[in-house]
Amino acid sequence: MSTDLPDLSELPSSSPDAAYWEAAAERFDDEPDHGLRDPAVRAAWDARLRSWLPSGRARILDLGCGTGSLALLAAEQGHRVTGVDRSPAMIARARAKLAGRDAGFLVGDAAEPPVGEERFDVVLVRHVLWALPDPAAVLRHWAGLLAPGGRLVLVEGRWGEADPVGIPADELAVLVGPLVERTQLERLSGESVLWGKEVQDERYALIAYVP
Repeated sequence: MSTDLPDLSELPSSSPDAAYWEAAAERFDDEPDHGLRDPAVRAAWDARLRSWLPSGRARILDLGCGTGSLALLAAEQGHRVTGVDRSPAMIARARAKLAGRDAGFLVGDAAEPPVGEERFDVVLVRHVLWALPDPAAVLRHWAGLLAPGGRLVLVEGRWGEADPVGIPADELAVLVGPLVERTQLERLSGESVLWGKEVQDERYALIAYVP
């Protein structure tokens, strides 16, 4: 299997399997918004993340964390991060990237992360929910992992034209609405610096606050 990682718009409508992501780990960070190697892209994600996360030190659960690029930004901002990904190769790279930081990483399913009874101030998820078979049930489980006053930070989108994949913002708002006190939607399609290129598809962040 090739380790080239295509754009999300090029993926099949069904979720890529574990073998796909394991093979993709080697070159995952080559995508500008994955590796955050470009200083401008990194700074843009750092600023967005800072606006979405609590101002004080918080416990962050980064689900589908990949190689840990967002986890590293959160740790640099002073937060305690737990990352979960089903790919051991991704987790190995995340552990190396955050060596010496206040962070831990677990191999596991983002839909049911292996965190026991631990509760978090933020559940952070980027481009993962669309690939899970029962988003409504997953969102209920994630909301249950939050401490009182916590929040879900969901970065999602809708990619492709002929056979699009993803979750439209309006649909996600309906799914998460009954679980939270209020939501905040930020449209990200026009922020080309976040993606390292111009994009035409729907990309957004939904921040959802529990009581």
